[in-house]
Amino acid sequence: MHITAAILTLNEAEHITDCVASLAWADAVLVWDSFSSDATVELAKQAGATVGQSVFENYAQQRNAVLDHLDQVDTDWVFFVDADERSTQELENEIRQVINHRSENGWFVPRHNYIFGKLTLGAGWFPDYQARLFKLGHVRYDRPVHEVAEVDGTMGNLNNPLTHYNYKDIDQFHRVQKKYTAYEAGIMRQEGVKAKFYTPFTQPVRHFWWRYKTLKGYKDGLHGLRMSLLMGYYEWVKYRMLGEKG
Repeated sequence: MHITAAILTLNEAEHITDCVASLAWADAVLVWDSFSSDATVELAKQAGATVGQSVFENYAQQRNAVLDHLDQVDTDWVFFVDADERSTQELENEIRQVINHRSENGWFVPRHNYIFGKLTLGAGWFPDYQARLFKLGHVRYDRPVHEVAEVDGTMGNLNNPLTHYNYKDIDQFHRVQKKYTAYEAGIMRQEGVKAKFYTPFTQPVRHFWWRYKTLKGYKDGLHGLRMSLLMGYYEWVKYRMLGEKG
């Protein structure tokens, strides 16, 4: 079974060389770029990856563009990896085992998330399963952000995690969360969800408690408390945006 590792990029010069290097075990590495203005494309080629490009519309569209491209290539499986993620030898061995000996058409991959430089295991950040490994011809993507993989057939869970160098500092966290929150509020609006007068107050508290207590954010000490509070705050932002435009 041949496998192509696919990396979606936009201005990922900081990460792309190390990401491609961690995927050298794959039969091919494809960097699918959204017309970066930095050195991402040049560095990806120097690292040995093939580069394709398409204008970014949303995350589902970009992943589907990769799938359409790979339909024309001699490969059997695709392994989606983000530029700020790294594969490991253990994960490689497990992937090779399942694609050659198991019948599932897709696999969820756990992640070790490093947030502000700390491995974060509570508050929902582990195992943080992501649907990333698919047999070609059996998957398409839907939903613009936090895209959903629709798989024809059964899915399994891998045991070995990707290493994810998530938010490196608080400024990056706020930039990304503002973007995601706006997307999510827009999706909720399209689906007809209406914010009641009390939801901007009740939902953040519920979300904080869910992350800190139910998902055991407290096990990460003050870091877990901070992350739970921050995610609760962005629930408030989301429902406030929904109420303002709803």
